[in-house]
Amino acid sequence: MADPAMSVSPYWELTFDADGDPDGRRRDRLIAGVTEHHVRDLIVFAHGWNSDRSGATRLYSRFFAPVPELVPNAELGFVGVVWPSMRFSDEPIPDFPRSVAAESVRRPALDKDTRHALLETFPGRATVVEQIARLLDQQPREEAELEEFGRLVRLLVELVPPGPQALFGADTLAEGVPQSEPDMFSGSVAAVCEDFAQALAHLESPDGAASFTIPNPWDGAHELLRQATYYAMKRRAGTVGERGLGRVIGQLAAKAPNVRVHLVGHSFGGRLVSFALRGLPEGVRTVKSVTLLQGAFSHYAFAARLPHDARAGGVLQGQQNRIDGPLVCCFSSFDSALSTMYPLASRMAGDAQGVAGVDIGRLLGAKWGAMGHDGVQAVPGTRAWKLAEALRTTLPTSGCVNIDAAEVVRRGGAPAGAHSDIVHRELARVVLAAGRIE
Repeated sequence: MADPAMSVSPYWELTFDADGDPDGRRRDRLIAGVTEHHVRDLIVFAHGWNSDRSGATRLYSRFFAPVPELVPNAELGFVGVVWPSMRFSDEPIPDFPRSVAAESVRRPALDKDTRHALLETFPGRATVVEQIARLLDQQPREEAELEEFGRLVRLLVELVPPGPQALFGADTLAEGVPQSEPDMFSGSVAAVCEDFAQALAHLESPDGAASFTIPNPWDGAHELLRQATYYAMKRRAGTVGERGLGRVIGQLAAKAPNVRVHLVGHSFGGRLVSFALRGLPEGVRTVKSVTLLQGAFSHYAFAARLPHDARAGGVLQGQQNRIDGPLVCCFSSFDSALSTMYPLASRMAGDAQGVAGVDIGRLLGAKWGAMGHDGVQAVPGTRAWKLAEALRTTLPTSGCVNIDAAEVVRRGGAPAGAHSDIVHRELARVVLAAGRIE
């Protein structure tokens, strides 16, 4: 099972399509291989939104690299989940090479790599992608052209998807906002683009220098496109987790019941592995830990009751009880994608009035926060540590655990900040500690 592109062995790639259907041959090789290699602990890592297969493989190889040295006597196997997300190539990731196009093209133009990724992620939409690219390149001044841009983006991502995904499209955010129809597309697109442009200007110039200039609304239009793919990928992550990964874990448990499974997810991959819990067959208890790295979904997802609405609960309420071990959430205040853009987009999803004049940071204290910014919220009994403290203690064997990882998750430029700064030996140690892998 040696792979020259992978730092560890045995390693298997588990691939899913947009509807959560696995590549059957890869799945079967995994199920047969864990027995052949006498695997006791299987670490399964799911990448996030804004990624592709090559980027995901590099991430897995670098994250897994220190693990064999940390636990030399463990009988380990490794799985990299590959699912069709979306890679905006103009967004830098710490220590990862940027494309040549991204170096020379500034927002709001749509570089060729991102255009190609849109065509792969949303097949059959070539004409729409070209029209979107043309508007971003020309930046017409008429407000009607921004409204047309919003119409095209909405058409591109099909906010109410057909086929099997429609079963999951009605899924709601933990805030109770239907995610199939964000209000940011039902009001003034021009106003939303201006709001996004202001937020981006603040991220790029937090000292306030940008406040003396008027942001380009087409910068905001580019961000609107990113956020629209965000909603499409958010749906898809849930679908792949519940219909895909959860079922495969069940099939693995039927064939190799003694294999201990440890789920790890970055960004929307955190949502994917969390929804896999909802897709587990009844009685399956082989998932021994879940570790979320900068999870890009609501911090109330596991809550039985929402602080602002006691009649409602999170979309994954109680699913942490499907784990025969802890759910560990690593977060960082340096993650701009989750501290600013996530709550801004989430607020717009339920409030078409925009955010002009609003202190974005204050949004985090209410409905709109993300797991990767401040951890699991409103779940009684949740324990909390700083990263260094967590690595010196013994983590709980059940329940939710918050770990402030800001001491290592801190590098990255606007607009995402440290969102992808997760390749650290300390975080690999967290995964091992959560799963009690020795």
